[in-house]
Amino acid sequence: MPTIVSGTVPASDLALAYSLEQLPELQFEIERIVTSGGDALMPMLWVRGSTREEVEATLEEDPTVDRVELLGDFDDEWLFRMEWIAHIDLLIQMITNSEATVLDAVGQGDRWKLRVLYPRRSLFSKTHDFCESHGLDFDVASIRELDEEPAGRYGLTTAQYEILSEASKRGYFEVPRGVSLEELADDLDISHQAASERLRRATDALVEDALFVGFDGFD
Repeated sequence: MPTIVSGTVPASDLALAYSLEQLPELQFEIERIVTSGGDALMPMLWVRGSTREEVEATLEEDPTVDRVELLGDFDDEWLFRMEWIAHIDLLIQMITNSEATVLDAVGQGDRWKLRVLYPRRSLFSKTHDFCESHGLDFDVASIRELDEEPAGRYGLTTAQYEILSEASKRGYFEVPRGVSLEELADDLDISHQAASERLRRATDALVEDALFVGFDGFD
């Protein structure tokens, strides 16, 4: 069964640790990542948290990076394509030997936060064994199997999916609202407080699953 694994890796075990150390406010967010030969990766990633001049100068000195190309300048963030040439053994193992897809990767401070989709849960065992044998620290925060139910695919419980689905169909998120929270609670045969908490938690889970930006709530 497809499985999503979320966790953190020290920046020293992945690329760009030098840049993150030199510019502590810097944040990298991978847009797309592909292999580039057997011992290199070529990610396309967003960079924010500093000036363009500081970013380019720091990337030039970063020993894990080569062939940096600026693709887009958007005032306070920049889209770069580059080649990672060192400290990428873990990512290569995930993508090649474990057939995984890196859904999200955000680097900030002294670590990277990853969300990785494995075709089967058993393939994650290969990554776990690889980390053990190579002294790499992949600190797993959650492992979620994707079942056939829609709730599972979006990181929601069945009850959370039910209330979000009903709220959307009934116009709860429209302006003006087509249904009140009290009416949703009555329809689902739960209390107003339970409906409020369930809707809030469902929204939080859905937003986190969709955006995966930054480290809020992960410390």
